[in-house]
Amino acid sequence: MASGDRKMVPAAPGEHGTVPPVFEPRFQDTFEQLLRWRRDVRHFDPTPLDAGLVERILDAACLSPSVGNSQPWRFVSVEAPATRAAITANFERANADALAGYSGARAERYATLKLSGLRDAPTHLAVFCDESTEQGHGLGKATMPETLRYSAVLAVHTLWLAARSHGIGVGWVSILDPHAAARTLAVPEHWALVAYLCIGRPLSDSDTPELERLGWQDRTARCRQVLRR
Repeated sequence: MASGDRKMVPAAPGEHGTVPPVFEPRFQDTFEQLLRWRRDVRHFDPTPLDAGLVERILDAACLSPSVGNSQPWRFVSVEAPATRAAITANFERANADALAGYSGARAERYATLKLSGLRDAPTHLAVFCDESTEQGHGLGKATMPETLRYSAVLAVHTLWLAARSHGIGVGWVSILDPHAAARTLAVPEHWALVAYLCIGRPLSDSDTPELERLGWQDRTARCRQVLRR
């Protein structure tokens, strides 16, 4: 069935009388394109982003779902050159350790990868999970406390999609010592680092992940596997 032939179901008023929007087939197709073009970016134009745009992207991230409506995400804008230099040094140490874990052709391939945009991205954003938050009153996390961090990850994903919708790229730097990064950023002890993000306009775009283009790892059909019980 072509997208224009999809049956539309009128929206019904919500519990409080508000009418939810109807997301038409054209929007659905565009949203799928957004998912395909949300790529991890490591090559940035260093031109600063408009502060209002960054705030809008953060506002979108805060619309994310969270366990017990706890909203445990905490954002740190990393701006001081000395602080950025310390984070970059952290990455370089962790990256050297990671390289030492490979051998042969895989080590050679790893050494050629550009794994961060720390030096070029105009905006650096650290995302933490406040694991002592009283918001949500503990609802939903008694048996799975890790859902607090999962909630912060959802905020990262929402931020990523919002950024991409504005033509902004995001790179997730995971090769870091998280405890050292937290000390560098002088955050409360009960905040756990979830993501360190480089944000800016990408120098080039592709709907194929860079690690796939460079031969590190292809996407596989196994990610779509559904077990039935």
